[in-house]
Amino acid sequence: MTIPFSYILRNLVTRKLTTLLTAAGMALVVYVFATVLMLAAGLEQTLVGTGQDDNVVVIRRASQTEVQSSIDRAQAAAVESLPDIATSEDGQKLMSRETVVLINLPKRDSAKPSNVVIRGVTPSGIALRPQVRMVEGRMARPGTAEIVTGRSIANGFRGAGMGETMRFASRDWTVVGIFDAGRTGFDSEIWGDAEQMMQSFRRLAFSSLLFRLADSDRFEALKSQIESDPRLTLEAKRERAFYAEQSATLSRFIRYLGTGISVIFSIGAIIGAMITMYASVASRTAEIGTLRALGFSRGAILAAFLHESLLLGLIGGSIGLLAASFMQALTISTVNFQTFAELAFSFTLTPRIVAYSLAFALAMGFVGGFLPAARAARMKIVDALRAA
Repeated sequence: MTIPFSYILRNLVTRKLTTLLTAAGMALVVYVFATVLMLAAGLEQTLVGTGQDDNVVVIRRASQTEVQSSIDRAQAAAVESLPDIATSEDGQKLMSRETVVLINLPKRDSAKPSNVVIRGVTPSGIALRPQVRMVEGRMARPGTAEIVTGRSIANGFRGAGMGETMRFASRDWTVVGIFDAGRTGFDSEIWGDAEQMMQSFRRLAFSSLLFRLADSDRFEALKSQIESDPRLTLEAKRERAFYAEQSATLSRFIRYLGTGISVIFSIGAIIGAMITMYASVASRTAEIGTLRALGFSRGAILAAFLHESLLLGLIGGSIGLLAASFMQALTISTVNFQTFAELAFSFTLTPRIVAYSLAFALAMGFVGGFLPAARAARMKIVDALRAA
């Protein structure tokens, strides 16, 4: 025979203040826990979403980022000659030879300097990124000192707005357009003509190659062909996998740090839940004796108090998740540990984070309520009624 759930719920409602305070403590812990996971998920989604499934990035072997890579014109031509690269309607290879450089720019509000990615692209490079669309102005014309900026850069850095001028690489560049990359990593970049960027930064080699596969299933064969050619010393990666690696270090740091903080905070929440449940047991001694006298087993008593504690955790977890969900409206900027460049991204709440957060809340409720529930279950009928 089990104790009705309505009885468990009424006990929580009766003790409004202690229930609210304990749930609030758990809600704070779940809020921190969920926010950290949302931060890491937002970073991963921003960078992983930057890549396309059929696109391939080629960089110099052992390079961690495009900034560290160097590909000369002969190597680029050898890669472009491969038959597995898709072609456009006019018969041109869908490959972009790109130059990627880090420069230091002052932020719009604070004037504090921060690293920003400058990417020299070609018309093919723009076509290979369908998620990028112009929201103001137009795309930069090849062979000119024109640039376009991602929305995050335009909003966050001086001289990066529509019609403004910024100076780098010993020349002035005019912003002729602002693009939206669908909340991907390209929103934190400045684009211009690849050849102009190479000349201005006095580069003799490209940083990376980007191309589309004619047949996605041919990736492994093409990868083997590129990496086994001793003339090239290059490596090929699917674009989505390449950008996923760019987020790995920072997202792992955020997740480990946040989880550690959440675990420390959870100790206080568990103690609070334990105190609440012990107080509940102490104030309901006669009630426990009566339930035992009516025929409810020790297991039923244990389950009732444990369910009460789990419900407390669920209430706290739900409140914490609700509060954390509002963080999705915020966009923050930080330095990517992999590229050392400014990166803007948003908090992202996923079904997995919801499940993890509620499981974490229930775990706190279980740990905090088990010992008080066990104490209630061990009470003898006579001793409980006598204590009343």
